[in-house]
Amino acid sequence: MAAPTYSLGKTLLKIDNVCLEYDGRPVLSGVTAEVRDIIVPGKVQGQVVGILGPSGCGKTTLFRIVAGLLPPTSGRVSVNGFDRPVIAGEVGVVAQSYPLFEHRTVLGNLMLGAKKKEKDSQVARDKVMGFLTEFGLEDKYNLYPAQLSGGQRQRCAIIQQILCSEHFLLMDEPFSGLDLIMLEKTCELIAKVADMDDLNTIIVVTHDVTAACSVADHLWLMGHVPGADGNTLPGSRIVKQYNLIDRDLCWQPGIITTARFTDFVREVKEEFRRL
Repeated sequence: MAAPTYSLGKTLLKIDNVCLEYDGRPVLSGVTAEVRDIIVPGKVQGQVVGILGPSGCGKTTLFRIVAGLLPPTSGRVSVNGFDRPVIAGEVGVVAQSYPLFEHRTVLGNLMLGAKKKEKDSQVARDKVMGFLTEFGLEDKYNLYPAQLSGGQRQRCAIIQQILCSEHFLLMDEPFSGLDLIMLEKTCELIAKVADMDDLNTIIVVTHDVTAACSVADHLWLMGHVPGADGNTLPGSRIVKQYNLIDRDLCWQPGIITTARFTDFVREVKEEFRRL
């Protein structure tokens, strides 16, 4: 089957030669990548990027820089074509624990996010209820976080960040500790969020190669590279990028059950082990 017809539009998020040092020790070195608007004729198509890498390779550090929570030593991250570094709050962050205010109801939690964009309380409430309906939580609005399942908390945390930051969402290890059923539902949820708007961009930071390949249209593999003398160069970087669209490995029901998908996952895992 031929790869889907698509084109690339404007740059939505750009990581430009980002370096970071702690106490004079390079942690990230020359990290460069960009996310461009994926345009598919007749279809709303968002973007999903998976950032993979072994433990200690700087994934979490890059996560914080992209979110505007940590300034790099040099280089910058920018979004929406702005000629300035990203500002905290422009990129939503869904932490692994799906933090919500336990003393507030679901509606109360989400209204905090909605009111950052909407000054009219009724407009904000209507927006929240619309998202709750879209995500199958319309009957949970008056419950407290402790009364929700893990999957329901995850959906609430995602809605909260969409309300705050609109088009950009960073997810930290969203597949950690999930059984097979929840893993599949989480992949479906990420795809659903991405495809709610052409400009929606979800960046998933994980060490789960198979799950990342299942949901992403592009993968960035982070790690260290050897220098000319055979010794590892200081600082982690993006050592390889994969375009799953051109490989005809995304946007198709049942693609993860095919032999070529399995072969691709094996290819990525072998590269992962060499890092």
